[in-house]
Amino acid sequence: MSCIIFTNNPLIKDVFSSTYEIQFCEKDYIGVLETVRDKIHLGHILLSHPLAGSIKPNETPYRTILISKNKKNLDYNSLSIIESAITTARKFMENKMTPNWTDIALLDFQTVDFSLIEGILNNMTNFE
Repeated sequence: MSCIIFTNNPLIKDVFSSTYEIQFCEKDYIGVLETVRDKIHLGHILLSHPLAGSIKPNETPYRTILISKNKKNLDYNSLSIIESAITTARKFMENKMTPNWTDIALLDFQTVDFSLIEGILNNMTNFE
C-alpha cells in the first residue's frame, strides 16, 4: 500500500524523501497530529498509530505518521484514533511541556522516531 509520510523529524525527511512522499510539517508534536487529522477528514486512512513507541508526547518534539495515499470515504476508526491521540498529547502537554533538549538529545529522539517508522515501512513492503 502506498503511503504519505507526515513528519516534523528532519532525519525522516533527509533519509526517505527520495523514496517516499514526505509532507514535512514545520509544527510541533500536536501540530503534526492535527495536520494528519485534517487529512483523515479528507478520506485518508491511518497506517501507523499516532502514539507509536514508548516515548510520551511531552518528552519528544518529533512525530511521524503514515497515512494512505489514496482517499476513500471518511474512516471513522482512523478519525477516532487520531482524535484520541490529540486528546492524550494535550493532556501530557498540560501536565508538563516538552523540555528544551540539547542538540544531542534531539538527535536521539529523531533516531528513535526514525527507527519506529523504518520498521513500519519495512513491514509494509513485505505485504505489498
